[in-house]
Amino acid sequence: MPAPSAPVLVTGATGKQGGATARALRAAGVPVGALVRDPATDRARAVEALGAELVTGDLHDRESLIQAAKGARAVFSVQIAPLTAGGFDFDAEVAQAVNLIDSAKAAGVPQFVQTSTSGAGRHTEMPGGEAVALTLNAKAAIEEHVRTAGFPHWTILKPSFFMENFLPSMTFLFPRGVAGGLVSVIKPQTRVSLVATDDIGGAAAAAIATPERFDGVALELASDYLSMTEIAAVLSRVLGTPLPAPDMTEEQALAAGMPAMGASHKWLNVSGPPARPESAREFGLALTGFEEWARQHLRAERLRTRG
Repeated sequence: MPAPSAPVLVTGATGKQGGATARALRAAGVPVGALVRDPATDRARAVEALGAELVTGDLHDRESLIQAAKGARAVFSVQIAPLTAGGFDFDAEVAQAVNLIDSAKAAGVPQFVQTSTSGAGRHTEMPGGEAVALTLNAKAAIEEHVRTAGFPHWTILKPSFFMENFLPSMTFLFPRGVAGGLVSVIKPQTRVSLVATDDIGGAAAAAIATPERFDGVALELASDYLSMTEIAAVLSRVLGTPLPAPDMTEEQALAAGMPAMGASHKWLNVSGPPARPESAREFGLALTGFEEWARQHLRAERLRTRG
């Protein structure tokens, strides 16, 4: 059994969820091993600057993963379906997760924390179309493998709609810039479960700090729960620009520059993810309200842009 001072192996440390987890663990004084394919990249160096040790490994190579996981007290796991010429490869996403799960088990890691997505495992067909169903079904398959792998302790985090999607620099909901307004098929009255990625990292760090308390928990994770009208009002206040909630057909939104994958958001109008802030509060997790998040991150982004 690894000592409490043993490191946590974090996948995706150069991305949003893994990066948030690495920061939360380092802030708590927990050693972090960041799994990277190429330690020479700028993004890997940025993670190293946080105080993490770079650990070379490849999610397609089980032997490299076993070596990377040896001696770790826990593994934080996140995967994203690779985008190919034929679309998102969900089979590859599941295969990478299975490789990591099985390798961590083979290496004797006592705790596994997997991040999934809110609603996975509850639906096989979705009103948002095939892409949503494939996403949720892939996540559900990964969750089931974690549950049955035989770890002494395991936790699944199921975050909802990222607040970071509202960053103008992402161009996901602002394809025409802030002046062009919000563009989405999510209706004004639709309430959206929102999560700040820093809260995902905080939840992962809490699970790793108290594995018994979070053992066997599949936590539907949301930081706030607001209608698009309420979201637009927050953005208007923070950005100082009137931003009405969008009320668009799919055709109108696509014509206004919405990425094609944004069409899948129409499922939120019918049966959105079940995550609510109350679930996280039951575990004493600190949560970031959307307005608090917006004032911190949108202002910081505006300052960077002006600089």
